[in-house]
Amino acid sequence: MYTDKRRRAKVNQYESKRLHLLSLIHDESLPLNMRLIYTARLAALPRAGSKTRIRNRCVLTGRGRGVYSYFRLSRIALRDLASQGLLSGITKSSW
Repeated sequence: MYTDKRRRAKVNQYESKRLHLLSLIHDESLPLNMRLIYTARLAALPRAGSKTRIRNRCVLTGRGRGVYSYFRLSRIALRDLASQGLLSGITKSSW
């Protein structure tokens, strides 16, 4: 979970710089060699600063798979809390 927090902090740190470089790269009014320079600068930024590197994780267990984004809980933790009656409006169905 510490790795995920560190990665989210890095994304926040580099987000504005990354967006600025991307807008310059896609600006077709600039000469090609300048756009290539900006592409190299973008590639030099840390990969962990990219938004796509963030993975949704369960806030209770840290599990990375089967996470409901509305609750930020994994399916297992969600079922346990719902069975205990700790989540209002959710009941475990059985038939």
